[in-house]
Amino acid sequence: MAGELRDGRIVVVGASLAGLRAAETLREEGFTGSLTVVGDEPYAPYDRPPLSKQVLLGDVPADSTGLPTRRDPDAEWRLGVAACGLDLLGKRVLLADGESLPYDRVLIATGTRARPWPAPAQAALDGVLTLRTRDEGAELAERLSAGPRRVLVIGAGFTGSEIASACRERGLDVTVAERGPAPLVGALGGTLSKLAAVMQRNHGVDLRCNATVTALLGDGDGRFVGADLSDGSRVEADVCVVALGAVRNVEWLAESGLAAGPRGIACDAGCRAFNMYGIVTDDVYVAGDVSRFPHPLFGYQMLSLEHWGNAVAQAEVAAHNMINPGPLQRPHLAVPTFWSTQFGLNIKSVGVPTYSDHVVIAQGSLEASRLAMVYGYRGRVTAAVTVDMAKSLDYYRHLIETAAPFPPPPGAADRALMADVPLPSDVPDAKGLSHEPVVALTGHLPDRRLMVVPPT
Repeated sequence: MAGELRDGRIVVVGASLAGLRAAETLREEGFTGSLTVVGDEPYAPYDRPPLSKQVLLGDVPADSTGLPTRRDPDAEWRLGVAACGLDLLGKRVLLADGESLPYDRVLIATGTRARPWPAPAQAALDGVLTLRTRDEGAELAERLSAGPRRVLVIGAGFTGSEIASACRERGLDVTVAERGPAPLVGALGGTLSKLAAVMQRNHGVDLRCNATVTALLGDGDGRFVGADLSDGSRVEADVCVVALGAVRNVEWLAESGLAAGPRGIACDAGCRAFNMYGIVTDDVYVAGDVSRFPHPLFGYQMLSLEHWGNAVAQAEVAAHNMINPGPLQRPHLAVPTFWSTQFGLNIKSVGVPTYSDHVVIAQGSLEASRLAMVYGYRGRVTAAVTVDMAKSLDYYRHLIETAAPFPPPPGAADRALMADVPLPSDVPDAKGLSHEPVVALTGHLPDRRLMVVPPT
């Protein structure tokens, strides 16, 4: 088990939210040695949620989304250079510019990138975009400001829905194509996704569910002009945003021997990475979107999250454990939370809604578009989602943390009449959706080897 480390060399791979918060925590907890942060983008760590909200609305420029620092991490920043390998035996991070960085401990916080359109020639058309990075946010905002005749969004997960919301707020025509039965269904289940579909259509979105885009079309000059759909229709548009979820940045670890795969890098509850044989490492830690970690509230399954709050909480735990001896180390047990603002609604979630078999509307109603929905699995509360009722979320977080029985007991002033009548949660298989889920339970075992999944 790793011992105390107050001096020496630590390398953080990923100049991300998780990377920044880990670097700050290392210094706050007394690490005085060499600290290097590596990032493949040329920018200091910045905030990603505004890219699909304020930046697209033109309220905030993409280059003003930098993250505030809690303290100077006194780190050497190696920006604009990607890590391309990890030598566990030699304890070195290999960089794309040919250099290598020795370490005593290393934190991997390389996050995710946008999943591209699978046909490279179509993806290269002028006007076909993804949204994950600062540069991508700036380009999409510029395209929307130019006033396209129509925007096509492929995928109705949270990112796709927020993009569609921004388009409508700007007065732009937008079509959303989703292979599943409704927007957000993979994250929230069938009941709430019906509300999401109604809200999109009420705000003028041309929503096409149970439909896939079969081809992106270009003109003779390589510009995107539209798309063919599986229902035989054609959508004419000037801009296409591919919102098919995220790809975890693990390819650089292919020869490392770590348990790294398409679902992330497996680690234990203390953020220590597993190797491909299922043996925990002492000096390699993982945090943020690229991680897979076990959670006792959800059957000790490995959990993959793309959440702001999880990146911060896990980075702080990882940093603490990197420099403290075993008896002082602590587990990462934060309950997942996320939020989204779209079409005038504030949606907040706690727990894992997909880890459910039934739901109840505990407060409010679908008709009022203001409610608290509680999710249960095998008789206990596992998640809650509020729509314009965020003040109730702490109450439901407590129910999740204490494994309270489902349906939940009374506890809110405007408790719904149907709160004791559970409905099936109706969470679909993610394989039938256009977008990847932002919360995923991925079984109990670490991946044995890196699997590169070819485009389909």
